[in-house]
Amino acid sequence: MKDAEWQARQQLAATYRIFAMMGWDELIFTHITVKVPNEDGAFLINPFGTHFSEVTASSLVKIDIDGNKLCGSEARVNKAGFVQHSVFHRHLPDARCIIHTHTTATAAVCSMKGGLQPVNFYACNLMGRISYHDFEGVTVREEESERLIANLGNNRILMLRNHGPVVIGESLPSALVQYWALQRACEIQVATMRAGEPIVVSQDVIDVHQRDAHMTCENGTAEFDALVRRVDKIDPGWRE
Repeated sequence: MKDAEWQARQQLAATYRIFAMMGWDELIFTHITVKVPNEDGAFLINPFGTHFSEVTASSLVKIDIDGNKLCGSEARVNKAGFVQHSVFHRHLPDARCIIHTHTTATAAVCSMKGGLQPVNFYACNLMGRISYHDFEGVTVREEESERLIANLGNNRILMLRNHGPVVIGESLPSALVQYWALQRACEIQVATMRAGEPIVVSQDVIDVHQRDAHMTCENGTAEFDALVRRVDKIDPGWRE
């Protein structure tokens, strides 16, 4: 195994452990996938049936764009679950990492008329950068692919209505930070709407906020590393 693949395996395994630690897992379902560096058409995915908290670097399965295994692993792969990921990996050159979850807060906002609203700090970061796709049932049909890509447009967060979000990134750290911001935005929106009528931020203020926030944005590495240190305190076995 090349060093680049092993490093990608460790980073992805750490990401699965982070999601488990944060409570963003969904039994044995949902996926985080990443392209194998310097290998066309090769991706890493979690072994189906394994909880996120059990994933290790060596247990990840290497697959092709159709979900077929490229290694000698005995682990199962949820090919149906990879269909949605493969759409974006296939058509978007910058889709090196894809995160799809069903957390309560994000799924709740995906199920609200109007979706994410500019009613909190984190939501204001994301306004104008999120797309929506109407629910068509379980995303396992090839015919839906064109609509997924068309609805995503130039954004890299797609809210699947009545379902859950898809976050696409050029790297695991950058995708993770985007996902964290989305999760926080949704959590606060749900809590705010439960408490009373929210204060909606105007577009003028959103524009200023995004301009100033962009000046302090980095690639997510510092945040990712901080979460990895937390995971290591629980169980460093993901590195194996």
